[in-house]
Amino acid sequence: MNESCLLYQEAFAALQRRGVTLDDIADLVYFLQEPYHPGLKRQVCLHNVERVIRKREVQNAIVTGIALDELAENDQLNEPLLQTIKNDESLYGIDEVIALSIVNVYGSIGFTNYGYIDKVKPGILARLNDKSSGECHTFLDDIVGAIAAAASSRLAHSAEVNS
Repeated sequence: MNESCLLYQEAFAALQRRGVTLDDIADLVYFLQEPYHPGLKRQVCLHNVERVIRKREVQNAIVTGIALDELAENDQLNEPLLQTIKNDESLYGIDEVIALSIVNVYGSIGFTNYGYIDKVKPGILARLNDKSSGECHTFLDDIVGAIAAAASSRLAHSAEVNS
């Protein structure tokens, strides 16, 4: 099995391990795009999520972010970084930088979609942002939002071409 296939499998497994499915992300894409695409099918949203996750830079962001979340959750980072990540400090910003590397793959519409979904936190993002569970999703919530924003951008660009 080649390295790229292994990276994809690890990224996919990491999302599942953290309780995130591709359907969860497709729901976010639907949330973002349905107002602009009457009759939009969830399958189209899911297809665009799958295409985004096939990108190596997205897979790298997923495995890196989840590894940092898990290290923080298990108290395996040095202070003050440990508390910064565990508390999802608002001025930290590295979690958003990793997310923006995903959004950047699909152009400027992805940035506006990401900003909106990060603020509203619908669907799976509400659960990932809930600190009461004891789980740390400082990076994952932004990564999931960025994948949804990138998939939304991809869908919007393809709809423009096909109309």
